[in-house]
Amino acid sequence: MNAGKAVVEFMKREGTSKVFCVPGESYLPILDALYDESSIQLISNRHEGGAAFMAEGYAKASGKPGVVMATRGVGAANLSIGVHTAMQDSTPMIVLLGQVHSQFRGREGFQEVDLDQFFKPICKWAVEVQDAERIPELMQRAYRVAQSGRPGPVVLSFPEDVLREHQLMTFGHSYQPTRPKPSTDEIEMIKSCLSTAEKPIVIAGGGIKLSGAENAFEEFIDQYQIPVLSAFRRHDVLRNDHPSYVGHLGLGTHADIKDILKQADVVLAIGTRLSEVTTQDYSIISNEQKLIHIDISDDVIGKSFIPFLGVQSDAKVALEGLTSIDFQHTWSLWTKLCREVYEEVIFKPIQALDPINRHIIELLQKHLPGNSILTNDAGNFAGWLHSFYQFNDKNTYVGPTSGAMGYGVPAAVGAKLACPDKVVASLSGDGGFMMTMQEVETAVRYQIPVIHLVFNNEMYGTIRMHQEKHYPERVVGTNLGQVAFSEIAKHMGAQGCRVNDISSFESALLDALNHQGPTVIEIMTEPEHISVSSTIESLRQSRG
Repeated sequence: MNAGKAVVEFMKREGTSKVFCVPGESYLPILDALYDESSIQLISNRHEGGAAFMAEGYAKASGKPGVVMATRGVGAANLSIGVHTAMQDSTPMIVLLGQVHSQFRGREGFQEVDLDQFFKPICKWAVEVQDAERIPELMQRAYRVAQSGRPGPVVLSFPEDVLREHQLMTFGHSYQPTRPKPSTDEIEMIKSCLSTAEKPIVIAGGGIKLSGAENAFEEFIDQYQIPVLSAFRRHDVLRNDHPSYVGHLGLGTHADIKDILKQADVVLAIGTRLSEVTTQDYSIISNEQKLIHIDISDDVIGKSFIPFLGVQSDAKVALEGLTSIDFQHTWSLWTKLCREVYEEVIFKPIQALDPINRHIIELLQKHLPGNSILTNDAGNFAGWLHSFYQFNDKNTYVGPTSGAMGYGVPAAVGAKLACPDKVVASLSGDGGFMMTMQEVETAVRYQIPVIHLVFNNEMYGTIRMHQEKHYPERVVGTNLGQVAFSEIAKHMGAQGCRVNDISSFESALLDALNHQGPTVIEIMTEPEHISVSSTIESLRQSRG
């Protein structure tokens, strides 16, 4: 078969059912092979960045590698933001790129970029395929690398002449994941450390989600009643109504919740790289605390903090081992106090004068089915979601730990393709929404019903907040123009509406839940309410 057909045949054997792309002439043999493959749906996007985000959101929601394709240097550069997001979010992704003809390499051919070198710093593995007969081998390695250890993106580039070659192709076995486990001695050391703890805390990360360990994690927490803080944008790692769940470590985390971690004497970090945001600029874990760091990647352990004990293990296997240990704990009162702090922060009665953003979250909680999936873009608007929405079902949150703008809309479409029976809604600011709003048309074209909320304050709110903190009243570059997003949505074939108050939003949300196609609800918000805890005026006064 030709090399393009071999790429598609391998994807079929691996169970790939969705591929995202912006088509390009450099990889036409792959596109042509997809024409004959009914088991794989090709989603043709409006922008490569949207395609990459869509594949990444699909991967998060489905647990399968997201596959995205683009052409040469221009398309590859456009989708690189999604590759970086997949790397920082530990999301398995296969990136297939067309490349210039082999004879044109090194001559600054049309759209030529040294793609494997371009992507190496932001992916797990990158390679240019120079021999057609090696495609099954290299594709197998790509799927293995993307899913093994700490998952992430891999990049393969194919010179267009290589894709046309006919060779005898030999396909091997599908990748079967391995699960490293802690040794008996390591389990005993963790037991010993926890046995002497007075105020332990768990930081629960995405590794728990990636290994499908949510049930094992809840069983472990039920048994030992240790307070749990979720890592940045891993809200659904434990149901938020669990008596041991005590908050989320992220942007704008309430000081009282951060203080819970500061008081802990033992910190058990599971499946988290202890990122800058989770650890509040690498400041919130101290040398006086005993850090037990469990992660599937030895590259992660010790990268941000020197652990008292570092254990390389799959999260699910480690949790199953920890559930089997038996000791008496003495911190029930500590856990109860931590939960009370969390409830005091989160469950304050909503006031009529609260910003509309706060009321929106209340109505989403009221009307969305419990297993709905929420995605969000980067921006201060997300602070209300992070602070007040209760994720009480697993696999219900898809968000970028990379903080990439433009993520929310395409990620929601990808998540809906992965979970067609779930309600999926995205939350975006007007800045991020406009970066990838063209993917609403993609959802219209493929009849993918997703609800998109746009919080419109006509500015880049997060940057404006930092601007006012450090350079009050010196506003530059952060004001945006007036855009009727709801009207643009209508012209793309979606349902669109603009709301200015709570009752209008509630009506629009209920209508969207009954609509069979995509809906864009544009929410006009007050610029003065710059974040959950601040107004522009309060920021200016704090500098005074």
